[in-house]
Amino acid sequence: MTLLVLCDHDRGVISDSAFEALTFARSIAGSENLSLQAVLIGQGSEQAAESVISFGVETVNVASHEFLIDYGPEAWGETLTQIANETSAKIIVSCGTDRGNEVLAHVAARLEMPFLANCRKIQIENDSSTATRIQWGGSLLEDVTSNAGVQIFSVEHHSTEPEADASSGSGSIVEFKPDLDSALTRTLVVDRVVRTHGITLTTAPIVVGGGRGVGSAEGFAPLEELAEEIGGVVGCSRAVTNNGWRPHSDQVGQTGNRIAPEIYIASGISGAIQHWVGAMAAKNILAINTDPEANMVTKAGYAVLGDLHEVIPAITAEVRSRRNA
Repeated sequence: MTLLVLCDHDRGVISDSAFEALTFARSIAGSENLSLQAVLIGQGSEQAAESVISFGVETVNVASHEFLIDYGPEAWGETLTQIANETSAKIIVSCGTDRGNEVLAHVAARLEMPFLANCRKIQIENDSSTATRIQWGGSLLEDVTSNAGVQIFSVEHHSTEPEADASSGSGSIVEFKPDLDSALTRTLVVDRVVRTHGITLTTAPIVVGGGRGVGSAEGFAPLEELAEEIGGVVGCSRAVTNNGWRPHSDQVGQTGNRIAPEIYIASGISGAIQHWVGAMAAKNILAINTDPEANMVTKAGYAVLGDLHEVIPAITAEVRSRRNA
């Protein structure tokens, strides 16, 4: 029997989230004596297959079909279901990204099995599992027990540090041709528009965030200046996008982007739970706020109590001064 890991990729470029899921699943496969197998679906899978073998994968199932040109949740879900049946999968795992959760939901529906999303910890005993998963955007931890014939769960995004398996051997790559109906392509990516190049909000090592306290769209200019100086990007809270100061693509939060930079500089942000959900995976948080009781200030590892319109330019000036010293 097998443990299948759905590995997300973008036309052959593996997502870091796939490595998180593989790292998390590897110890489970070892303890349960299951064959750890990866699943890559769609165009570019062949190029991406080699990069997952170093994570202890025995077999990489590469699925191709004329309907699998780009991402489609129904077609991907049916493909993964067929691979699960073919390999007698006991456990199916993905990272808890929007795409990972969407595909596993389709798989669970097809197999008529429960699906545990965004799990932080999994313990398998005999034919049952106990999972600790996040609810309400991370404000609640829930313990759940499942006795399903096929265990299906996603791993909380950014909760696992990807780590290759030094003892990994040479895994095999197996082609899989699913039997797909054209009706499955009614939800399918058919076009793409590139809005950003280089580092993005979700991949940046440094994020400079601004909230309602910034005051206006023009008020983000000093934040942009600081971000440029320190190699970061600018994010914002939902209040900012609601006011039309920044596009929704810049939003950090439960209904925006979830980030995990080395440091998040949150300026003028109160830190409502919806925003905290998107920022809590940051390695370090520096809050700049005039309110010492603001949620972001109390949760941050570091805080500057002051006016962001004075503090941000001062930081930028100090960075430039030290660089030129």
